[in-house]
Amino acid sequence: MSEEVAVASDRRGGTVPDGQAGLAASAQRWNRYDDARTVVVREVLRAVVSGLMAETGRSRLDIVDAGGGTGGFAVPLAGQGHTVTVVDPSPDSLAAAQRRAAEMSVPLRAVQGDVTDLASLVGERGADLVLCHSVLEYVDSPAAAMTAIASVLRPDAAVSVLAASAVAAVIHRALAGRFDEARRLLAAVSPPVSGTGGTAGSGAAGGDSQESAGGRPDIAGPRRFTLADVVGLIEGAGLRPGAAHGIRVFADLVPGSFADVDPGAADALLALEQAAAVHPAFHDFAAQFHVLGYR
Repeated sequence: MSEEVAVASDRRGGTVPDGQAGLAASAQRWNRYDDARTVVVREVLRAVVSGLMAETGRSRLDIVDAGGGTGGFAVPLAGQGHTVTVVDPSPDSLAAAQRRAAEMSVPLRAVQGDVTDLASLVGERGADLVLCHSVLEYVDSPAAAMTAIASVLRPDAAVSVLAASAVAAVIHRALAGRFDEARRLLAAVSPPVSGTGGTAGSGAAGGDSQESAGGRPDIAGPRRFTLADVVGLIEGAGLRPGAAHGIRVFADLVPGSFADVDPGAADALLALEQAAAVHPAFHDFAAQFHVLGYR
């Protein structure tokens, strides 16, 4: 959903026939509700891109979206004038990304491949910024994926990592009344490691082909992480961890119908998400973690 919103939000606009004014107002409220799920990542990326442009003295950055799917983040970045390459194993997703780019009249390079093949696909130290969004959940080895990403980063380049939270998965299932499943997921969550930022892959929960740790039970579905796990993966690849944000702390818990009942609810939720994202006490409750890493 987040990828869809990232593109749709950049394509809104234009006039609406008078007979559709009510529908348009409702759609705008829903769009603002959806923005609460993506606004933090988009704002962080905007700041990172601006900083990299200032540091490099270049207005056009080389950006790689590893596992970029249908181009939800890649296409808007290409629209800002950057050279963007989407690497994804799915030819259908790549075709969809190229269609989106064509609709926005922006160039986009689409390459079929896996994140572990980045060095051969884009060249070592060939990227100023790599996006690794919702990828670590599905790869065979998160540590190998992060090492591959680190190999293509130039000096002072950055990686943007977005990963699913193991803690939030437990909370969401409990709230849905799926208590046995919540308990199984809880058993797979690694406890904090005293004095460290975590060990790469040490607490990844879930996934049929995950790197199991500590004899924890395999849980069907994508791999999930604690914040310490993600930081540990970044450090394990020889990168310096940067700012961490909680993504979708409340947005996934609030019924979407609020956007129709109260016209101001979506904006209030967006503001709440922005405030909670930077509050360390709420990181573990977020549906996802967004963590930056730097070479």
